Amino acid sequence: MRQYYPILSIAGSDSSGGAGIQADIKTISAIGGYAMTAITALTAQSTQGVSAIVPTSSEMIREQIMTTCLDIRPKAVKTGMIADAAGMEAVADCLVELKLENIVVDPVMVSTSGSRLSATDAMDIMKKRIFPLAAIVTPNISEAIALTGETDPLMQAERLHGEGCRAVLLKGGDSERDDMKIDILSVHGEPPAYFRADAVRTTNTHGTGCTLSSAIATYLAMGYDLESAVMRGKLFVTRALEAGSFVTTGRGHGPVNHFFSPRRMKTFNPNRRYENQD
Repeated sequence: MRQYYPILSIAGSDSSGGAGIQADIKTISAIGGYAMTAITALTAQSTQGVSAIVPTSSEMIREQIMTTCLDIRPKAVKTGMIADAAGMEAVADCLVELKLENIVVDPVMVSTSGSRLSATDAMDIMKKRIFPLAAIVTPNISEAIALTGETDPLMQAERLHGEGCRAVLLKGGDSERDDMKIDILSVHGEPPAYFRADAVRTTNTHGTGCTLSSAIATYLAMGYDLESAVMRGKLFVTRALEAGSFVTTGRGHGPVNHFFSPRRMKTFNPNRRYENQD
């Protein structure tokens, strides 16, 4: 029997559907993966902002992850918004106990609309316990500054490597450049790689960080190396932005179009390590 490519998203729920768990499910599914979830918080939000956050209990976060993964072991994991310290500890415990691989960490701190999503002590635990487990960490400009205190991208990468990050993708999507967006991939001990894409003129940018990290996790699950997974993930986001740029959804930052070119659910032979299927 063949199997699907399972990817676990550990993140918060976005009631407006553009970011968080909802964006992760759409992204993983559009690329052809099998999406599984552990919901870390409920949020009441729209394209204009977040009005309420209720963190999931640490016990329930652990139960979701352990129950799911002991039955369907994921080939990759994406972590997003984790609201409080107790939840972050529960996630870290599960990742260690299950010895999960291909962990993509999106250190979500603030929403596109500017709302704070994770407590400071939770981020401290993330840096200490989850960063060293990650295959890659994907901060945007403001998150990288908050995590490192540095404004220069290469210094940010150096500081994050010092925190135990093996690879860092510094996202330039929220830069002031209006002609081109540049992401920088820094793997510890290797020269940085630059990924460039023409900027898409649109206000529909809600959930782009969630989308990118989920896409990278999905491609890693399917056997692509890190640089290829990042390249394909960035291309997916660019095309989703382009496809959704002319559609109005809500009165604020609308979502991207995740299903601009959906793929069938891909499968692999479990007796072989990986089978890439485009």
